[in-house]
Amino acid sequence: MNPWYLYVVRCADDTLYTGITTDPARRLWEHNNSKRGAKYTQTRRPVRDIVLLEYFIDRSAAQKAERKFKKLKRQQKEAIIHENR
Repeated sequence: MNPWYLYVVRCADDTLYTGITTDPARRLWEHNNSKRGAKYTQTRRPVRDIVLLEYFIDRSAAQKAERKFKKLKRQQKEAIIHENR
């Protein structure tokens, strides 16, 4: 089984986008260069970098973490990002 990752990227307009993937580098490339990137990031290019990356053993765990992270307020998200740098 492939590991899954929760990732958070910072867009050009300083907003955050959260997603899950098995290949963070490919996903970052897609957000910047292809239609396979999320609609949200297509209008906020360039997606600068991955500011948070967390490893999970399976997709289900990554999805649960994604839902939990997306419910946080911006200030809480930034604090988590800062703690993990």
